[in-house]
Amino acid sequence: MTSFEASDFYQLDDDLSDEECALRDRVRRWVQAVVLPGVARHFRDGTFPRQWITELAELGALGAHIHGYGCAGLSARAYGLIMRELERGDSGVRTFASVQGALAMTAIHDLGSAEQRQQWLPALAAGEAVACFGLTEPGAGSDPGNMATTAVLSEDGWMINGEKRWIGNGSIADISVVWARTQGLDNVEGGNGCSIHGFLVPRGTAGFEARDMEGKLSMRVAHTSTLHLTNCRLPTEAMLPESAGLKSALHCLNHARFGIAWGAVGAAMACFDEARQYVAERHQFGRPLAATQLVQVRLADMLTDLTQAQLLATRLAVLRDRGTVTPAQISLAKMRNVDSALGIAREARDLLGGVGILDQYQSFRHLANLESVRTYEGTHDIHRLILGQAITRHTAYGG
Repeated sequence: MTSFEASDFYQLDDDLSDEECALRDRVRRWVQAVVLPGVARHFRDGTFPRQWITELAELGALGAHIHGYGCAGLSARAYGLIMRELERGDSGVRTFASVQGALAMTAIHDLGSAEQRQQWLPALAAGEAVACFGLTEPGAGSDPGNMATTAVLSEDGWMINGEKRWIGNGSIADISVVWARTQGLDNVEGGNGCSIHGFLVPRGTAGFEARDMEGKLSMRVAHTSTLHLTNCRLPTEAMLPESAGLKSALHCLNHARFGIAWGAVGAAMACFDEARQYVAERHQFGRPLAATQLVQVRLADMLTDLTQAQLLATRLAVLRDRGTVTPAQISLAKMRNVDSALGIAREARDLLGGVGILDQYQSFRHLANLESVRTYEGTHDIHRLILGQAITRHTAYGG
């Protein structure tokens, strides 16, 4: 499909400002002209063009929510629109922007020193440098507080050992935000009593290696890596000074989850539009598929789920711009919108029939990607437990 008609059944985009409409259209045109023509080939080959990083920076998509340092300083809704339009192209494109901006740049901006912010944020915003966020471990996925990576402080600085897995941008990152369990910090002036902190590990650090993971059937237009840290020596100033326990890492995750709630809407919009166009053009038994009751009912259900997802994302942005949004509200939107997008992608692939498995169409690629999106930044069940805790005031993790 060479054209795209955005579904906006409740006319939510009518409330956008002229600047927000212009931003939406600018990113949409880029996705249509740059990403979609070659994305099937990049999905086959498992590649992410370096030129896209430069162009994402030119769009203002990297760290778009941050003020200063060359960042756009956008509202939550404007930031969400960028994530929506990028994921309409491919989840891997939105993932790059999320890892760079919502995770790594947020960590440096909110938790770093003035020197760390000035050193890295302008280059990351301009696409001149790439960053990753190393939290997840092979044995500590949904339980990041059980991380085994350690950072030991001595007179010579920090010594870090450990392994991180499922790290977006890892193999191409110039700087890695790595979370580790600290030893020795409480014995020095400035120790804050927390055992988990973030560290900036530059590319080329002795003992540090990042390798892409092989065999992915999803998120192929993204670098997903394993980070190996073996006796990595870092100066004392490598630690993010405002990081204070796991809550600091989760603070960054909530920024990313917000973007996912919006990004999933973009994938759903792409699949719904593809299915709508296909059934209008495909004739069987002397009439278009779109003229049959069964197909119309399925399209109606898809549109309902899509509209609910758009409403959730829009309301979430209002709450975030007000400064009242809660982690549980973000969890609900991330969980529900990804599930809605998955359902729409499955229906779209089914409505396309046999051609739905061909990569000249989008729906199967989005379906495969969304299976990963459902898992990362908190699995479906983890978000249900976050909601359960908000409802009952009881923590059920690990029970």
